[in-house]
Amino acid sequence: MSDVKGLWQSVLGELEVSVTRAHFVTWLRPTYVVSNEDGHIVIGVPNIFNKQWLENKYHGDIKAALSKQDPKIHTVEYKVVGKAADTKPSHAPTTAHPAAKRSEPAPQHKSARAEQTTLPTSPAANNNLNPRYTFETFVVGSSNEFAHAACQAVAKSPGTKYNPLFIYGGVGLGKTHLMQAVGNEILRKDNTKRIEYVSIESFTNEFIEAIQKKKNSAFTDKYRGVDVLIIDDMQFLAGKEKTQDEFFHTFNALHQGNKQIIISSDKPPQQLLQLEDRLRSRFAMGITVDIQPPDLETRSAIIQAKATGQGIMLPLDVVDFIARHAQSNIRELEGTLTKVLADCEHRGGEPDLARVQQLLAAEVANRPKIKPLSPKTIIERVASYFDLQTADITGAKRDKEIVVPRQITMYLMRHEMNLSFPKIAAAVGGRDHTTAMHSVTKIEKQIDADDNLRSDVQAIRERLNAVAS
Repeated sequence: MSDVKGLWQSVLGELEVSVTRAHFVTWLRPTYVVSNEDGHIVIGVPNIFNKQWLENKYHGDIKAALSKQDPKIHTVEYKVVGKAADTKPSHAPTTAHPAAKRSEPAPQHKSARAEQTTLPTSPAANNNLNPRYTFETFVVGSSNEFAHAACQAVAKSPGTKYNPLFIYGGVGLGKTHLMQAVGNEILRKDNTKRIEYVSIESFTNEFIEAIQKKKNSAFTDKYRGVDVLIIDDMQFLAGKEKTQDEFFHTFNALHQGNKQIIISSDKPPQQLLQLEDRLRSRFAMGITVDIQPPDLETRSAIIQAKATGQGIMLPLDVVDFIARHAQSNIRELEGTLTKVLADCEHRGGEPDLARVQQLLAAEVANRPKIKPLSPKTIIERVASYFDLQTADITGAKRDKEIVVPRQITMYLMRHEMNLSFPKIAAAVGGRDHTTAMHSVTKIEKQIDADDNLRSDVQAIRERLNAVAS
């Protein structure tokens, strides 16, 4: 038992290179060894869905990797021992859905961690924060991992690290949840902190009302006197010159006082062209992180997490079907899941795959047909985004302003179409397949560290997803 941690880290290291990053982050990274006795090893997992996934998808790979590290191991067991087993979110209903399969109730342990989701009540807690938005109720996947880590760092040391924190991404991807999770975590640790969450629309309306009622000083005191200011939907500040000026001075006052500022938008700072340059430059002073649409594995985890939060265990085939049905954002995912569960309650039956397929068939039939991606489409979208000609992408020029878009093109062909390297090389001007391999690898390595590159790739992805017939 003395070196079980090292044993499992070696196994995870081997598995990481054989599965996709999304699979590894979602299903394997949160695990650890509980015990290793007499050739029987117990692997701790955070929730029942994670347990099912490992048993059904990765058991063979895990057992083989363990046997390679320690030939004495002959049996592997997965046990729910994480937070999901010890606690239940305070907002979850106490009774399970009557139509669904139920898991055995977990024992309740009274601990400081178990009470996190119930925030302390105090005058400082009147801040528009939703107590359900916590880190514990946020599902982490490859699409939001970096943003989640940045938010946790801010919650740990507000005002001293990553200030401001700027989060951007499309509608319904979890930006509001993450931002408010930071506020709730800070407040949990110190309920005297003054935290204010507000949308930019509400900020603007309050500012206008303050001018009309000649209460400018009260407005200024409210927003410049907080310890943490969380502003949602910054893109809607465009065109509001007086409000931009007020927010600029509010930002300066808070930043100079080492008070934490958290901002969300649908675009990164450099693309908010209708905002003043001085604002955009300040937004980029701290750290900018993005949230991308969740991949299949993350969508599956979100579905099961929300279902188990209501005392419901969905069959894996139902989870997989819903995850493939609702792909655009988390709100669509939640809406689809709500519809499925409501139908089960109405019928008094269990959520089987045949019924779910029948229930969602009309939605599938009425959706606009999306043209399948082609190498030509990707080349056209990349060229258009960078204001180039398609011939530049496929041609022989080696100028930097062409080489990077060309590498992004190959990266997208690999990740969006799963093309082989020889096919990618042929599509981009008949190059050698090793050139395609180099290009894809280079973008993969740089995309996590380069905010501008990640922003460009995500913007092009959104254009590709919008191509409909």
